[in-house]
Amino acid sequence: MRAKPSDARLIELFLDMLAAEQGAGDNTLDAYRRDLADFSAFLAAKSQNFAGAETQSLRDYLTELDSRGFKSTSVARRLSAMRHLFRFLLNERIRTDDPAAILSGPKRGRGLPKVLSISDVDRLLVRAKALAEEADASPQERLRALRLHCLLEVLYATGLRVSELVSLPLSASRSSAGMIVVRGKGNKERLVPLNEASRRAMADYLAATNALKAPKQKTATSSKWLFPSFGESGHLTRQHFARDLKELAASAGLAPRLVSPHVLRHAFASHLLHNGADLRIVQTLLGHTDISTTQIYTHVVEERLKSLVRDLHPLAEK
Repeated sequence: MRAKPSDARLIELFLDMLAAEQGAGDNTLDAYRRDLADFSAFLAAKSQNFAGAETQSLRDYLTELDSRGFKSTSVARRLSAMRHLFRFLLNERIRTDDPAAILSGPKRGRGLPKVLSISDVDRLLVRAKALAEEADASPQERLRALRLHCLLEVLYATGLRVSELVSLPLSASRSSAGMIVVRGKGNKERLVPLNEASRRAMADYLAATNALKAPKQKTATSSKWLFPSFGESGHLTRQHFARDLKELAASAGLAPRLVSPHVLRHAFASHLLHNGADLRIVQTLLGHTDISTTQIYTHVVEERLKSLVRDLHPLAEK
């Protein structure tokens, strides 16, 4: 009888399917790989594997995650990974049943995103610009400050995902139309406008980069990335930007725990909606496939709508 593939092999086959058929991005694939590798290790400790695991083993794993202190959102994500995996194994005839089909996950409400106020974002931008203009900074320190200011301006102007932001190509700086092409989840492209402030910050950052350019030295202008680094990816990492942003928040008098690249993406969407932007337009700018994902931001306009009805409705109490 033909031997069943190992768990490690099944994970790779499953990820190949997600990439090829569903256009899953690198971050999604990495998350699935980590989650399923942890599940596989749990099964191996019980002398089981994906091909033979039973529903009770899956329940035991979810119970263990709870005992390890996992939040309900994290447990739900692991369960989702398991469901997708076993559906794949069933479709590929590696299994004749789906042990995850009858499992129910933890109940969870959809949390509202953390949002910075417009004044908070303005404090960050003002502080970032001030650091970039410090007279006694070395050229390298000034370049780093200009890069952070550029990242912040572009992020708040576009609402890009942090992975999209740090991996912007150098060609994004050459757009004369005020629009950049962004490659997002599932390798899908969308057009995103840049405002004047973000274009100025980008120009200042590139000018400083060129000023530091030395012969035969690898620099930003010899790289294909707008924010290059010497790391494996070739561009600034999400983690590096997140650290710099938290340092900036502290410098601006804001609580670092409340500030992250994703929070600024939330601020972009919420502030647009607060000022009357159409939900469908915001959906397009954010690169959301499903408008229900965008609708979570509408909480920021609830009070505004209530006040409009209270103040303008002809039958409202005076």
